[in-house]
Amino acid sequence: MQYWLARAQDQRLDRVDWEDRLPIPHRIQRTDAVIEDLVLQLRRELMQTSDLGFYGAEAIQEALRQRGLAAVPSVRTIGRILERCGALDGRQRVRRPPPPRGWYLPPVAQRRAELDSFDLVEGLVIKTGPQVEVLNGVSLHGGLVVSWPYAASITAKIVTQALLEHWRLWGLPGYAQFDNDTVFQGPHQYADVLGRVTRLCLSVGVVPVFVPPREMGFQAMIESYNGQWQSKVWARFFHDSVTTVQQHSQRYVLALRQHRADRLQAAPRRRPFPQEWRLNWQAPPQGRLIYLRRTDAQGELELLGHSYLVDRHWLHRLVRAEVDLRRTHIRFYALRRREPAKQSLLKEVPYHLPNRRFQD
Repeated sequence: MQYWLARAQDQRLDRVDWEDRLPIPHRIQRTDAVIEDLVLQLRRELMQTSDLGFYGAEAIQEALRQRGLAAVPSVRTIGRILERCGALDGRQRVRRPPPPRGWYLPPVAQRRAELDSFDLVEGLVIKTGPQVEVLNGVSLHGGLVVSWPYAASITAKIVTQALLEHWRLWGLPGYAQFDNDTVFQGPHQYADVLGRVTRLCLSVGVVPVFVPPREMGFQAMIESYNGQWQSKVWARFFHDSVTTVQQHSQRYVLALRQHRADRLQAAPRRRPFPQEWRLNWQAPPQGRLIYLRRTDAQGELELLGHSYLVDRHWLHRLVRAEVDLRRTHIRFYALRRREPAKQSLLKEVPYHLPNRRFQD
């Protein structure tokens, strides 16, 4: 109140100039470039020749006075010069920009293909009712969401039926991403085994992508949607049956799709689902599979029940393993978030998937 009374200066309110002014000076005086170069030069000289070993801002200021400089900068100004020129001993953390969405898959990062991520939400229980599990999905660029609440444990058969329903309606993406749950990937106790969901993806021409276990970031989109669904549907309403959960979930999904209409329109185009397609579980799988893995201390990784030596110099690093079933080989590419566009080929090894009968 005292500030505004002083601003008015006993004038009528309609005669007071209430316009705020920027809290920065109209003219900024920066130290001359010659002075900055001299400050940096003195720092180097003091670092090498000072008997005391002092080469900070105060020592530089004293050296400037000894040289008879007319206008000696203050200690604070010298400190800012050193910080601006990166001449301080302490190093601050470099904040690099995040990699683009889907950076580990070049066609997705370049927006030439869409990626659908799927995940399970477990451990939901209706009071005096059944246990509820939810299969959620979201596309990376378009944000197309889908949710299927079930009153039983979700199996690979349920997932395949849900994916077929979703892709027949909206079209096929270029990639489908999953975690390493046996529901998606298949049993882990046997080598060279492709599960039901993987075979479905390969049959319709979608590349399945399996993210590395215990890694942050790759599942960020679907994990975020899992949290939103639990907050906006599960925790928001009272549910006395699975039917009410499905009704609330469907309303939320439709509203979110409408809210993201512009984003869906700008997303990469999806391929139409083939009309004459028939799934043959016994047909040999064809196409590509992608596994994102991290090497161990020896530069090795586990893949499809086998151990592969990728590179003895690429230790504890991310790798994209592309399994090409047509060309019968596996290619390992180096991945770095710091340089997302640089994905060099580390190694290529032969691989042939045994032709065994698929057991349902």
